[in-house]
Amino acid sequence: MKAALRIAILLLPLTALCADEKVGPWNLTELKRAPAMHWVQQTGAVHSLQYAGEVFQGKPTEVFAFYASPATLGEAKPGGKFPGVVLIHGGGGTAFAEWAWLWAKRGYAAIAMDLSGSKPIDPVYDAAGVPVLNQATKPDTRTRLPNGGPNHGHPEKFDSIGGDVSDDWPFHAAASVIRAHSLLRSFAEVDAERTAVTGISWGGYTTCLVASLDDRFKAAVPVYGCGFLFEGESVQKPAIDKLGDRRDEWVKAYDPSRVLPRCHVPILFVNGTNDVHYPLDSYQKSFAAVPGMKQMRIEVNMRHGHPPGWAPQETGLFIDSFCRGGELLPIPGKPATEGATIRLPFTSAVPLKSAALHYTTDTGLRSKRMWKTIAAEIADGVVTTPEPPADANTWFIALTDGRGAMVTTAVQFQR
Repeated sequence: MKAALRIAILLLPLTALCADEKVGPWNLTELKRAPAMHWVQQTGAVHSLQYAGEVFQGKPTEVFAFYASPATLGEAKPGGKFPGVVLIHGGGGTAFAEWAWLWAKRGYAAIAMDLSGSKPIDPVYDAAGVPVLNQATKPDTRTRLPNGGPNHGHPEKFDSIGGDVSDDWPFHAAASVIRAHSLLRSFAEVDAERTAVTGISWGGYTTCLVASLDDRFKAAVPVYGCGFLFEGESVQKPAIDKLGDRRDEWVKAYDPSRVLPRCHVPILFVNGTNDVHYPLDSYQKSFAAVPGMKQMRIEVNMRHGHPPGWAPQETGLFIDSFCRGGELLPIPGKPATEGATIRLPFTSAVPLKSAALHYTTDTGLRSKRMWKTIAAEIADGVVTTPEPPADANTWFIALTDGRGAMVTTAVQFQR
């Protein structure tokens, strides 16, 4: 009896260690294993592959992805290792060869997967060997995979909620991204301990999910996308409300607000003041929900789209600071009001060259409001600016360093 008891006690920690880690519908233990894959083509600067996804309609699936690195571009010697980045497209998008190429030029091994059960055309290059921009934005440039997962329309994103999760697009999207991360980390030329993720629009939404689920990332940058889609002026709110009795089930399972409190991956939120898809109210709540290291970049009237979304240099600089030893972005402190002045302490590895207060006094839809700007003064680690007018209802302070890299304070709402 004593021997049997001793064996049972010794097995207890092993049993605990072997238990699958599950969060919501995702089995993280399984998703953190590198999936089976095969190369589709390995010619040219950007290669393509397919890897195993989740079961859909009772059948196994594959996910298409582009892959590029300094080695595939012919700009690195064999045997080197590169940091990695996972690139998540938004609604209406697909795997973008040009996006993977841009990150490979930056020194990263990049994987960009399609999250709609399809594959785009092979990469198209210009005379200089640079991938053509927006080459796969039109639906007729994509082919449905015979064993692809769900499409990324509203029925798959919202209406499928309830019962079996295997027909839910958000479940597949987050799982496919984490599997892509596991695959990327398994490549010999990738430094598995220096990886990041960034996504645009619905890809930003998915970035919020996976940064909260997959703690192996060293940095994350959701662009536009956020949580709290069931509130305020989000254009997704009507689709969520139409779910009726299933509304709360969708929110609990798939709104990023439910998992962002788990996020300890350093995260940079990037958005515009007038974004109709992800309004500032939901964005600020998403930012506030993160307990770990976080920063924000709000641009006045930032355009919404894939190239505008991957254009801000701050995304690369933020990821570089955690994956390549780059200088951190400026870090604003907490604004404090002194009389008619706002004082904002800050730290910055690169000296600031400018600062400004942005505010709006308009009411109505946030996407229609006009913004005004007041230049601020910088001295001795403190930004000083006049208070916004008494009728200003929303404001924030932007800091720009000598590289032209901008960060902002949290968005402030007047009551």
